[in-house]
Amino acid sequence: MDFFKKALEIKDEVIEYRRDFHKHPELDYELPRTSSIIKEFLEKENIEYKETAKSGICALIKGNGNKTIAIRADMDALPIQDKKSCPYSSLENGKMHACGHDAHMAILIGTAKILNSIKDRLEGNVKLLFEPAEETTGGAKLMVKEGVLDDPNVDAVIGLHVEEWLNVGEIGLKKGVVNAASNPFTVKIIGKGGHGASPNDTVDPIVISANVINALQTIISREISPTDPGVITIGSIHGGTAQNIIPEEVEIKGIMRTMKKEQREYVNRRFVEIVEGIVTSMRGKCEINIEESYPNLYNDDMLLEKFKKVSTKIFEEGKVKILEEPRMGVESFAYFSMERPSVFYYLGCRNEEMGIISPAHSSHFDIDEDCIPYGIAMHCAFVEEFLNKQNSVTNEK
Repeated sequence: MDFFKKALEIKDEVIEYRRDFHKHPELDYELPRTSSIIKEFLEKENIEYKETAKSGICALIKGNGNKTIAIRADMDALPIQDKKSCPYSSLENGKMHACGHDAHMAILIGTAKILNSIKDRLEGNVKLLFEPAEETTGGAKLMVKEGVLDDPNVDAVIGLHVEEWLNVGEIGLKKGVVNAASNPFTVKIIGKGGHGASPNDTVDPIVISANVINALQTIISREISPTDPGVITIGSIHGGTAQNIIPEEVEIKGIMRTMKKEQREYVNRRFVEIVEGIVTSMRGKCEINIEESYPNLYNDDMLLEKFKKVSTKIFEEGKVKILEEPRMGVESFAYFSMERPSVFYYLGCRNEEMGIISPAHSSHFDIDEDCIPYGIAMHCAFVEEFLNKQNSVTNEK
């Protein structure tokens, strides 16, 4: 079947969904309108579904076999003011689909419409995973916990992200690790406050903090191989009330990003050792809280190879870009990739002639909607290949 042709036939309908989502963005798990629109579509198509992860949706297209593949689309927007001037600009003050999740949902709706129309030809099932809170705590984690990958058991998961650094008609694929793991942290350094003119009578948490911050940077620069990317970012420092007062405590907040499980464990351990060692040696006390946030996102080797072959049916020669470097950003699709063989790919949405060049998470972000049929066609083509012709796959990392 020519899935790109089928996608073009429903392009206008799907774009209407995308623009509606864009005009009415919702945040985190608070997605009543967004969820209701998706449910109305599923009911219209007679696709069964259940609610999950508070405002998420898990739907099932039943084919004629036992294999099952899942497709993920994230649903939530960002707390950003939309500064674009176009017919579908956000109507919600301070809220905007600035990361393309509106397009992701629309693509999955279009994919569902086509696959549902040929479900009798599919030798297996298709789960549609609409995920809330991707931008915050990661709804995927809760969805997995609530069993969306079971009953029927999911054999593979695919997902995409629109990308402004790829032109429309291009996709980007990365072997192995695709995205970093993250560990947000908070460190409270407790000293003894006093007069700025008498530092000898105090334990200065500001001076201790300065030493801690400098030392933490040596974990990546001196203890991790230069060929393994890693970042420790201090994003917030708070302490003190006046120029001549040494405060009682200072609070430091930041985030660590790593690319390997063993690297993540090592950096977390050394973080604690260094902070505790410096603070103690300088007569202070500390409280350390390291959050276990998004894990690394892995693409399965065997699944990715099959995906690359199928992509040549949709994209012209030279338009399938093999990416050499992973992204330091995090992606909650990682929770699915840790459970099942997965492929996550980047879908080009850039169009310089139209002025669509603004980065994601910016107030002028937009997409060239011509990318939408490519995403639909790629999803459909791979699902058909996986269900009707796929050999077994393993999730080796």
